[in-house]
Amino acid sequence: MPDHTPASTDPVPFLSVGIDVCATRLDVADTAADDARVFDNDDDGRARLVRHLTALAPRLIVLEATGGHERAAVAELAAAGLPVVVINPRQARDFARAIGRLAKTDRIDAAVLARFGAAVRPEPRPLPDEKHLELQEKLGRRRQLVAMRTAETNRAGQARAHKVRKSLEAVIDLLNDQLKQLDDDLDHTIRHCPLWRDKEDLLKSVPGVGDQTARTLMAQLPELGRCSRQQIAALAGVAPINRDSGPRRGPRAIAGGRAPVRTVLYMATLAATRFNPVIRDQYRRLVAAGKRKKVALVACMRKLLTILNAILRNETPWRTPSPQA
Repeated sequence: MPDHTPASTDPVPFLSVGIDVCATRLDVADTAADDARVFDNDDDGRARLVRHLTALAPRLIVLEATGGHERAAVAELAAAGLPVVVINPRQARDFARAIGRLAKTDRIDAAVLARFGAAVRPEPRPLPDEKHLELQEKLGRRRQLVAMRTAETNRAGQARAHKVRKSLEAVIDLLNDQLKQLDDDLDHTIRHCPLWRDKEDLLKSVPGVGDQTARTLMAQLPELGRCSRQQIAALAGVAPINRDSGPRRGPRAIAGGRAPVRTVLYMATLAATRFNPVIRDQYRRLVAAGKRKKVALVACMRKLLTILNAILRNETPWRTPSPQA
């Protein structure tokens, strides 16, 4: 039987590079070679990596987000003008299972990332600058402090021994002081950056959106205001995903996206269902139509995000809609 598969119109093979990152080393594989190379994850090693990849001239370089170990390498690759993209580790794991790569070593992971780049070809996005990274790190630390304070407060509520309660209260006081200092620092950072100050004021003009929601959106979702409503919903992880097969129509669900964004958006939407007339009316309408409250709340999260996206795109603050006659 003749092969009717259309021939590739790309005369040059798509050369993709995968880099598996750990604290001390960088395993590098590409789709044109069977072996992997190893570079130290330090200044000298990253400089040699940049020289190697500049000479190789790949079409795409793919790394996983590894909690910060990848930042220096990504920054130096981007500064050299190389096409680098950072993907969610879940994407890489799902792809590895799909192609039958169940074994896991650093070199295998690098090869999987290279094949992922060649097959999926994710689009490189502009990398955040130092100020943006600093804001992300401070907000991340704030979330850690709040989680520690919640844990210690829960323990204090269960403690019976006087000395244990005093110890817990001392730690809670320390965490409160740390949070106040961090909040003051965040206020200073935002207020001394005109662009961030203007964005924060626009976001906070929407009923239900407070300081932490606005700041998290600015740090974790810099694409806000520059994407379509469908794209921004997918980035935040509030876009419904179809689960259909043949005649079966499965329930839609949300997945993926950026967890810190989804968390603050959820809390903001809870407030908006009380204080924002647009979100409140939509929530009540959906519940009255028989939607489960959780489903209605997710739909309102997406609606609120769409509003915020439009406000930043148009640089126009919230205006309460006039009641219909």
